[in-house]
Amino acid sequence: MAAASACRGAGCGPHCSSPSAAGAEEGAPAERMGRLSIAAGATTTCGKCDGGGPAVAVSGGAGMCQECFRAYLFGKFKLAVTSNAMVRPTDAVLLAFSGGPASRVALQFIHEMQSKAIQSWETSNLQALPAFGVGVGFVDESALSVRPEHETETATEDIKSIVSSLSPGNKQVHFAPLGDVFSSGSKDKAARLKEVLGMIDDETGRDDFVQCLRMLSLQKIALENGYTKIMLGTCASGIACHVLSATVKGQGYSLPADVQYVDTRWEVPVVLPLHDCLAQELSLLCELDSLKTQQLLDRPCSGINSLVASFVTRLREENPSREHTILRTAQKLKPFPFNKFSANGYHDFLPSRLRPKFQNVDTNESTFSEILCLICGSPFSESELQNLENTKHKAQKKIDLYTAHCCQSCHFQILPAATDTYAHFFSLLPKFWTEKVDAASASNSSLR
Repeated sequence: MAAASACRGAGCGPHCSSPSAAGAEEGAPAERMGRLSIAAGATTTCGKCDGGGPAVAVSGGAGMCQECFRAYLFGKFKLAVTSNAMVRPTDAVLLAFSGGPASRVALQFIHEMQSKAIQSWETSNLQALPAFGVGVGFVDESALSVRPEHETETATEDIKSIVSSLSPGNKQVHFAPLGDVFSSGSKDKAARLKEVLGMIDDETGRDDFVQCLRMLSLQKIALENGYTKIMLGTCASGIACHVLSATVKGQGYSLPADVQYVDTRWEVPVVLPLHDCLAQELSLLCELDSLKTQQLLDRPCSGINSLVASFVTRLREENPSREHTILRTAQKLKPFPFNKFSANGYHDFLPSRLRPKFQNVDTNESTFSEILCLICGSPFSESELQNLENTKHKAQKKIDLYTAHCCQSCHFQILPAATDTYAHFFSLLPKFWTEKVDAASASNSSLR
């Protein structure tokens, strides 16, 4: 889940490669966006409505006016939400907000859908279907960087201002330091966070571990405040980066789980409504609609993730459609059963034309039965399952079970090189992770 070299943070996703609005030169959108830009000169006619005025050239295709371009992106967002049953009227949605263009557009679009739902409910005589709720969650990772305190305060106030400007619909903002995922009884949480990161030798492993903590933090916010869905701003560009980096890391088996619209393996399901939108499109929309972003707290990715993000940026400069090509290729992989909502009662709130899609779901196939990695949440492959079963029968210590519940990728990139430090490493991890293994081993059941 749960998806950024520039936008960064929980809302945009860990591998987003969108250009940073904070460091870009004002008044030069065409220079910043490359082939996806405000067309100049002869291109003054919209290819959709034939209207005049400046046109937006989308990935080298026909130009669109600002209104049609916005409708084009909102249409993608709304189609993803409705066709995948991401949001029900009774839901409370936590939008993961990083302050970057992707999560900013996601916030704007879900606000507009909520506003329409509120209006429909207020004007309805029956008032049968309530309007879904929206909250905003921001994971503060400033403990991992040296930054003046006033910058953090400025960013916090800007985020509050952005959210409070959206009405109707009261949206609560939740700020959560990354270290809060550690138990309340532990010593200084920021110090504990730095200590556990210091035990991870691999640079890419540290970056991936922070992503895992970020998802855990969002889950914690959602569970403590009654949210039923977590909405990420992960876009097609970010997913394309993840596809390549996961391939390099040898995470091919679990890759299909990360590139779908819906992910219910988490206690609070995660949805990706910007799945089909490019980072450049979202950045340009923020420019055209004057949507304020806040990226002072951006933390650049590192290791393999940084190299892949740079590589995808170069691919985009050659041909923007390559990001979609990578995404379409990955989507040919068979998804896991947890990559869709079960049919049990879920279709009741859907439009009638969409209900058959969910009513015909095989209930047996939809039952969650995967064993997940203790740290990253990746589903286990056959070899990993076999190793886990063997360990269960001969394990003498709890540490052996913790180790066996980690996938091969986490073994290689995150677990300390010295096995004699495993006990201390696992003692530092959030109790939410290790307690799942304790409960599973006690009841001889899966992690779920």
